[in-house]
Amino acid sequence: MREYWNGRFRNEGRVWGDCQSRTAVHAEAIFRKHGVKRLLVPGAGYGRNAEYFAKLGYEVTGIEISEEALSLVRKDTAVKYYPGSVLDMLLDAGKYDAVYCFNVLHLFRRDDRNLFLRKCFEVLEDDGIAFFVVFSEKEAQFGKGNMVEQNTFESKPGRPVHFFTEDDLVESFRGFELLDTGLMEDPEDHGTEGPHVHWVRFISASKCSTNPV
Repeated sequence: MREYWNGRFRNEGRVWGDCQSRTAVHAEAIFRKHGVKRLLVPGAGYGRNAEYFAKLGYEVTGIEISEEALSLVRKDTAVKYYPGSVLDMLLDAGKYDAVYCFNVLHLFRRDDRNLFLRKCFEVLEDDGIAFFVVFSEKEAQFGKGNMVEQNTFESKPGRPVHFFTEDDLVESFRGFELLDTGLMEDPEDHGTEGPHVHWVRFISASKCSTNPV
């Protein structure tokens, strides 16, 4: 996975531009309601969403596997970035009030998805908020490429993608208290694809300290 993303950022640079995802705006309203101050962004890339939260006054930490992506981070950033895999979550900044994770969870197979969520659970404060965004089964790419697991397809070498149904996503967060789920259009304009829209699912959930994932 590191090789794939290093290659993509090396060849395409700040491929998704600097504007945050629409889902980040939705998540921020939830974070504000719950008094979130310290925020973790796993799979932060070059920081387009992490920087959005930092500009709004959140204390933001990002973790990113691609050295090429981190080389693109703005020099005047207030975000603290850690190099490494979200499956290791090697951080030294304590626990967080919330996790915002955009389009990362669906890049793993089942066992690693479960491991990733356990790692996020461990770094959240009790009653901390998890807000995750994933590809849905309504994506145009659903069903294309080699199927490596149920609803998981490898349309590009080295990049399996799991497409979540709502039931599938809710089940993945069975150790959390569900707050909200939804389906959202997330427009992008990059590379040879040009303007297009992703159909993403989001989930917001609160950590239940008595019921670990």
